[in-house]
Amino acid sequence: MKVARFKERYGPYALIAGGSEGLGFAFAEAAARRGLNLVLLARKKERLESAAATLRETYKIDVVSIAADLADYENVKETVAALQVSIGLLVYNAAFAPIGLFENTSEEQLALAAAVNVKTPLLLTKLLSAAMIRQKRGGIVLMSSLAGAQGGPKLAAYAATKAFNAILAEGLWEELKPHGIDVLACCAGAILTPGYRQAEKTKPAPGTLDAREVAERTLKALGRKPMIVPGAVNKLGRFILTRVLSRKAAINLMSKNTRGLS
Repeated sequence: MKVARFKERYGPYALIAGGSEGLGFAFAEAAARRGLNLVLLARKKERLESAAATLRETYKIDVVSIAADLADYENVKETVAALQVSIGLLVYNAAFAPIGLFENTSEEQLALAAAVNVKTPLLLTKLLSAAMIRQKRGGIVLMSSLAGAQGGPKLAAYAATKAFNAILAEGLWEELKPHGIDVLACCAGAILTPGYRQAEKTKPAPGTLDAREVAERTLKALGRKPMIVPGAVNKLGRFILTRVLSRKAAINLMSKNTRGLS
């Protein structure tokens, strides 16, 4: 989609949840390259303001930065509702991943995963889609994961929340289409972000993509289909896990890949 058309359909502002670094920042850059102004939501104020300043200087756009805990939806709702800008694109990239055995995961960690990964994207989508419906245009991108294609031992809660977002996006893709709103789930694999580089001491896993590549491919797919799996290796992996292997075999395979997580 050409820049002018993209801006007309999804502008004038894009709200990027988790937009201060990593994939979220890559989405912010991708939207900015298409001429959209930005609203960045993230928890760490200093990093958020630094990202906002970089985007303003590089792309000559307006950037509103909001330091907010995405686990606190009521605060997010109050802050976003008070904005005096028109948001035509939502990209929900924020996530919390409790890693380890379920029996060793605290209630607080599980509640946080449910709040950040399920409650806030669900209700923020509800909040922002209301104006999009009135305007008869808009776009919504919800981040899922290859981990959400089947159960993931040591990632059980996180995988379940990512499955939720994929199914939500697919349902809304059909529901909101008559209103001129495009909805897309991005089912990503491993992504080269600062956090990934820090966590992975060895070379990246097969199919690992750069964050900018994932963001670009995702925004290019918006309006074309309900789900994108960026990267040929990841597409093949998801096909094998969901179409070739039995459910039992897919979970066993995931278990071998997550065995070392703690």
